[in-house]
Amino acid sequence: MSKILFRLNGAPDDEIAEVRELLTQHDIDFYETPPGNWGVSIPAIWVKAEDQFEQARTLLDVYQRQRSKRIKNELLLLKQTGASKTFVDMIKQDPVSFTIHLVVALLVIYLSIRLIWDLGQ
Repeated sequence: MSKILFRLNGAPDDEIAEVRELLTQHDIDFYETPPGNWGVSIPAIWVKAEDQFEQARTLLDVYQRQRSKRIKNELLLLKQTGASKTFVDMIKQDPVSFTIHLVVALLVIYLSIRLIWDLGQ
């Protein structure tokens, strides 16, 4: 009976590709289920054979620990070199878009409060 090994919800494409490659390299039979048209089914990678599940789980756990360390090191390197983007950097990159989004958000907040205030009177 098949078992879910790795849920694809929110997983980046490169990680999904690396998990597929890992399973293929170790000759583990698997298949994927898409999210479906309405998002009702579970998007995941499933291991077909129960006897291969523990091996796949162990491989995936090791891979995820290594990936976590690698991503943390990359982020740390970006911060140290000053290449990581901060919130202020994103505002400076596109100030017009930021201003428009800020005005729209404030307008929605104002209209929501005004509606509640008017209904309360």
